[in-house]
Amino acid sequence: MPSPASSSAARPGDAAGVLRLLAFLILATALMVFDHRGGWLHAVRTQAETLVQPLWWLAGMPARIGNALSDNAATLGQLTEDNARLRRELLLAAARNARLRTAAAENDRLRGLLDTAARHHLDVQLAGVIDIDQDASRQRLLLDAGSRAGVHTGQTVIDAGGLMGQVISTTPGTATVLLLADSDHAVPVLVARSGVRLVVYGTGDSHLLKLGDIPQSADVRVGDELLTSGLGGRFPPGLTVGRVGALHAGDARAFLEADVIPAAQFDRGRDVLLLRGYRPPQVLAEQPPATATTATPEPSP
Repeated sequence: MPSPASSSAARPGDAAGVLRLLAFLILATALMVFDHRGGWLHAVRTQAETLVQPLWWLAGMPARIGNALSDNAATLGQLTEDNARLRRELLLAAARNARLRTAAAENDRLRGLLDTAARHHLDVQLAGVIDIDQDASRQRLLLDAGSRAGVHTGQTVIDAGGLMGQVISTTPGTATVLLLADSDHAVPVLVARSGVRLVVYGTGDSHLLKLGDIPQSADVRVGDELLTSGLGGRFPPGLTVGRVGALHAGDARAFLEADVIPAAQFDRGRDVLLLRGYRPPQVLAEQPPATATTATPEPSP
């Protein structure tokens, strides 16, 4: 229990603290009254805020930098994602356009095949190409139609441009075609302009055929169209084989040779036509005009 002496010693200090508190309250009350009446503290506060504002700006700089970096990172991430999405959409659009162009080209080729069949009065069968062998020694196609579909050995194969070759073997579901470009292939032809009969040989090159043993006196010119002659019975007459591209002297110098640009596209297209029958266009024979006959009167007896 504190003694009376210690209690009396603490009282003066408590009284001083109370006096200081009263003084501060009086001062604060006076300042509020003066500010309310005269507004002179408002100017002081304004100047103080002006002086302290740079410090506030400096104090808020780290937060602003952090927010800016966060916003930039979010914007960069969004731009990266949008860029990747747009690239994917561009690739998809390019793929769709490529498929549309391919489909349009295939439609044009099919339309050309059908126009060729109609123009030459051909009974044909459409077949798709499932494999191609075009090395230096073998120029062949594998078709998706075989003996089960009526395909037979020796059947003529054409495209929209002209003669491609003939079927050399079949299975129930496939057929192998020997192309004109094969080095073992030859076809009798005639020059459409002059009617000269010659033979076109394959070279192993799908873009070039050869016309050999051309007599020096033969009427053959660069640009002449070559048609199947029908000799030998392998191909019907009148199918386009190609055009004469260049004439030059043969090895023996007794005959000429010619480069032939094939009419068919051996290395293009997904479909070919198998010739089932050939119906030459029917030409109506002109009837001689009827002549009026007058009866000759019999002489009277």
